[in-house]
Amino acid sequence: MVQKLIKNPELKCPVCGSTEFIYNEKTAELVCAKCGYVIEEVPYLGKEYRTINSEDAEKLSRTGSAMRYTNIPSMISTEIGKAESKDEDVTLSRKLKKWQQRSTSSYERNLKLAQQELRRISSFLQLPKQVEETALKLYLDAVEKGLIRGRSVETVIAACTYIACRIHDVARTIDEIVKASNIHKKELGRTYKHLLQALKIKIQPIDVTEYVHRFSSLLGLPPEVISTAIEIVNKAKESDITAGRGPAGVAAAAIYLACVKHGIQKTQKDIAEVAGITEVTIRNRYKEMLEKLNLKDIEAKMNSAEEW
Repeated sequence: MVQKLIKNPELKCPVCGSTEFIYNEKTAELVCAKCGYVIEEVPYLGKEYRTINSEDAEKLSRTGSAMRYTNIPSMISTEIGKAESKDEDVTLSRKLKKWQQRSTSSYERNLKLAQQELRRISSFLQLPKQVEETALKLYLDAVEKGLIRGRSVETVIAACTYIACRIHDVARTIDEIVKASNIHKKELGRTYKHLLQALKIKIQPIDVTEYVHRFSSLLGLPPEVISTAIEIVNKAKESDITAGRGPAGVAAAAIYLACVKHGIQKTQKDIAEVAGITEVTIRNRYKEMLEKLNLKDIEAKMNSAEEW
C-alpha cells in the first residue's frame, strides 16, 4: 500500500485539529495522522498515479486535452466517408451521405463553413493558434446573440479574426484581412464596428513597434535599422505625432528614415508594398517626423543622396 505523509496548514482535522495527514494513493483516502479520522471531502492533491513516459500519462489520465473552440465543429457531427469496396457499399454510402447532409442543421453547416474560412484566413496571414481560438469564440458569441443575421458567414468570421488580432496585439491591418478574406473593406468595417458595439468589446490600439518588427522582418532588415526605427517611433509618441495616424503608416515612415540613416537601399515603394499602404502616406508621415523630431542627420543624408 502506497502512503505518504502530508502537512497542510489550510486543512485541519475536525476531531483533533491536526494538520498532518496520511494520504493513501491507492484508495484516495486522507486519514488524520494523529487520531485516524478519515476526511470525507478530499481536496485535490495531484494525480494519484506515477508516469514514466508520455504514453503512460495518456493511458492513465482521466481527462482529455484542454477544451478548444476550434475543435467544436468537428465534435458536432460525423462525416460519412466514401466506400471503396463493392458497388453496393458505394451506393449505400452515397445515400447515407445525402441523408446526413439533409438532416444537418443550418447552425452546424454555418459553423463548419466558419471554421473552414477561419483556417484559410489564418493560414494566409500566418496567425497564431490563440487568435484562431478567440476568433471562433467571438463568432459563437455572435451566433448566440443573433448578430449574423443579414450578414454572410465569411464577413462575420473575417471581422472576428480582425478583432482577435487586435485583442492579442497581433499586427495585422484591416487591408490584410480584406486581402485574405476577399470581403469589401466597407462591409468588413461595418461588421467590425457592429460586433464591437454588440459584444461590448473595448479594443486598445496596437503598439506601433509591433508593426515595425513585422515590416522589418518581411523586408529582411538588420537589427540596427529596427532599433533606429523604434527610437524614431518612441520620439514620435513623445511628440504626439502618432495621435490620429494609422500605425502602419507611422511604422513604415520610421522604417524608411532608419533605412536612410544606415544607408540601406529600400525605396518607399518597397516599404509601402509590405505595409499595405501608399507611398504618399509614407511621404506625409516622414515629412512630419523630419519637421517635428529634429532629425537633421537623416535629413542631410536625404538631401545629399540621389535616389531617396
